[in-house]
Amino acid sequence: MRPGRLKRRRMRRLHDGLPRRPLNFDPGRYDMHRPQRGWHVDDYRQPLPAEPPGPPVPGGSWETARRLVRDYQYADPAIIRRIRHSGPPEPGRDMLLEGRFYGLRFYLGLRIGRVVDGVVEENGRLARVYGWNYRTLKGHLERGQMDQEVRKWLDTGEVEFHVHAFSQPSSDPNPIVRLGFRMFGRHMQVKFYRRACRRMEALTKARLDAHRDEPRKEPREELQ
Repeated sequence: MRPGRLKRRRMRRLHDGLPRRPLNFDPGRYDMHRPQRGWHVDDYRQPLPAEPPGPPVPGGSWETARRLVRDYQYADPAIIRRIRHSGPPEPGRDMLLEGRFYGLRFYLGLRIGRVVDGVVEENGRLARVYGWNYRTLKGHLERGQMDQEVRKWLDTGEVEFHVHAFSQPSSDPNPIVRLGFRMFGRHMQVKFYRRACRRMEALTKARLDAHRDEPRKEPREELQ
């Protein structure tokens, strides 16, 4: 059997086994927006091309960024790559990622916790928001949760990509891997978040430019 086919079968087995894995932390025990001993809280906001105030423009910046967030395309494949998933983000669905860490490969199981898709109010302002979070399963290198969302502020038309993470190194892997992650993993985490923001901005702008450059189809005249 070819190596590529063997790997695909292995990845399918790993993904099929994720529903039997529990989370490796209890989300209900923590306030994920407040620093706590032994945990990192990371929060990044990346401005994206703005729109006029009001609801999202069809085919505009917010809708384009929404698709990128839904499909996890902002993640730099040189660091994290999605291998298998069960469909669009929905609570309870599992994902299998491949993490690339100093020449090594790690397969990471995650479970989607929450999806938000609607208008929310924050500090008296309304925003159209789409986003979701995932939580780490037993066997992951980390413990914690990461939220990713795109929002448009309806009063100003500003659009932004937002990443919020609450994490710490896991105690599950073998001691050598655990030591290596403690020495270098934090650096890779921050690198991932920063690259995700830059990549999100670049992909959104590129897709908007490509959409504007598409030739417009002239309406066909009806034959009399």
